[in-house]
Amino acid sequence: MNEHVYKTVEITGSSHKGPEDAIRLAIEKASKTVHNMRWFKVVEMRGNIDNGKIDYWQVTLDLGFTLE
Repeated sequence: MNEHVYKTVEITGSSHKGPEDAIRLAIEKASKTVHNMRWFKVVEMRGNIDNGKIDYWQVTLDLGFTLE
């Protein structure tokens, strides 16, 4: 197994569709500027309520990537 050093950043994605979509959108957006992404950890999940219904989801992630 290769040894790695990881750096982490915290990002938050949001979606009207659901928490999985919020995670997917956050990772896709981060991948445009963060290279060598290897893992994520869900830190917090929350949502916005409008007129008694879920309006959108927010998911905060720790995103790990290897250093070059």
